[in-house]
Amino acid sequence: MTRCGAGNRAVAVLVAVLTCALVTAGCAAIPTESQPRAVPQQNAGQPTQEIPEPQANLDPLSVVREFVRNGAQTANDHAASRAYLATRIQESWKPGSSVTVIRDDFGTVYAPEAEQPKDPNQRVVALRATVLGRLASDNSFIADEQKSIRKPVRLQRQSDGEWRIVEPPDNIMITESDFSEAYRQVPVYFFAPDAPALVPDVRYVVARPQSGLPARVIDLLLSGPSDGLAGAVRNPLEDTTLDSNVTTNSDGSLVVPLTGLGDESEQDRKSMAAQIVRSLQHVTTSRVKLLSDGAPLVPGQPEWRPSDLPAYDTVSSPSSELPGLLTLNGRVHSLGNGAPINGPAGDGTYDVVSAAQPINGQQLAVVERVGEGVRLRVGGYGGPTQVVDQQAKTMTRPTWRPPVTSDDKSTEVWTVVDGRQVIRVQQNPAGRWVTQRVNAFDLPDEGAITGLRLSRDGTRAALIVDRQLVVASVVRSPTEVTLRAPRVLQEGRMDSVVDVDWLDQDTLVVALTSERFPVVRVSVDGFRLDQYNSSNLMQPIRAITAAPGRPIVVADRNGLWTVSEIGAVWRPHQQSSPNAVPFYPG
Repeated sequence: MTRCGAGNRAVAVLVAVLTCALVTAGCAAIPTESQPRAVPQQNAGQPTQEIPEPQANLDPLSVVREFVRNGAQTANDHAASRAYLATRIQESWKPGSSVTVIRDDFGTVYAPEAEQPKDPNQRVVALRATVLGRLASDNSFIADEQKSIRKPVRLQRQSDGEWRIVEPPDNIMITESDFSEAYRQVPVYFFAPDAPALVPDVRYVVARPQSGLPARVIDLLLSGPSDGLAGAVRNPLEDTTLDSNVTTNSDGSLVVPLTGLGDESEQDRKSMAAQIVRSLQHVTTSRVKLLSDGAPLVPGQPEWRPSDLPAYDTVSSPSSELPGLLTLNGRVHSLGNGAPINGPAGDGTYDVVSAAQPINGQQLAVVERVGEGVRLRVGGYGGPTQVVDQQAKTMTRPTWRPPVTSDDKSTEVWTVVDGRQVIRVQQNPAGRWVTQRVNAFDLPDEGAITGLRLSRDGTRAALIVDRQLVVASVVRSPTEVTLRAPRVLQEGRMDSVVDVDWLDQDTLVVALTSERFPVVRVSVDGFRLDQYNSSNLMQPIRAITAAPGRPIVVADRNGLWTVSEIGAVWRPHQQSSPNAVPFYPG
């Protein structure tokens, strides 16, 4: 990739803007009895940089190309990009609040002669690119359909003979590689609505300078969940703000001074501490000093490290004592030793099509073949199950909502009926499992839904709709449950999805019909996609399962295969069989 450097550009040193330094000094001088106001810190710690002047005598194509390449430099309100604009519009140009991310192989060509101005001192360049998505105003990445775009960009020759842009694109554009270099992916944490499970909300902050990362992460956390998770998570920090700026003490601890708290319980304050410390652990190794109006946020514990937090992931990760299960020839077997499980699901009483075990392993949901259709059964693991009153020709493999605690039983299981209707089956006060429809009207209209997996924290759902991967948030109200803000991930690259499962709370593994990359790993926002080794796998691949800390297991034409990391060769699973379908709890 071509970069602006001292060897090919004349460098003009801009006047240093000392705002960040002045604010920091001002806060340090404020008397302790006053009420200082914190400033937004999205750009905290960003020094004024020396902005390279454009190289002399660039042709219009190169001017547009360099304008795009400099979009990764956010300092001084995108001064590096403004340098390629005509002087008269540099101040008036106000790019939109989102950043468009494009593939690295974008191109610049002259527009056809019919689109060119008659003025020889003006030229129109067509910027051609494939859009991957956009960085929204809430700093979340929103995947796009990877469509090709063509943007006309008008340039004019200036009085000094240099070409400059007079009609720039509406938004900042940045290549995928430059985006990965300029922005740091960070999860900020909120809570599942009714369980002590921390839920990651993947966001992106300016990566440099590194010293400003903690302040930028705190700003994101205090601004609340991204639009994609709004309504699906609980935020104990909802009414909390900063009393002053995030700073570093002389002893190396990071000080986060909060205000706006009332009579919150000690448990609520510990939850707030967990949100902050877990969110910061990806950008700092310092001890975190949490204050509320000058006093420790949690009485008796002013400083925190990640090791001070409880194990919040115990309710969203299967126990190591649960090896997983598989269905084979109408029965449910252990994925560990291959033996049929106890009860009618394992002894052949039921003709099992698919099944699911909740995260704590205490129950079992079974899709049973009956005549020309199927029906759902739900009950205790290893015992008899109750028939759910729901007729169907097909049902997707069931998926469980996590219990409130690891000792509780789950009260809800989901499936998709006949490729169209998403339902949840709940246990009523009388102990009967009854069907309720999920509001899924925001999902894509066309194509059957052939797969559904709830995340193990219960806040998201991954669906296969018309062979594409869709992720939506699960929003609950007293009267209904809604699949909200559905987004197609890696549209155009993953258009033949067979099965999907959650590797962890913000990562999925996907099985495809592709010979070249039959199994991939994709981030929950669709920005990152990694291919697993294809060695030993044979199409058709029928199923895939994954869980935190577990090897991935795939069912292909010949049997079960397993792998633990990207690049490793798939090895036969000890319970391999051509007709087996594996599944971990969840």
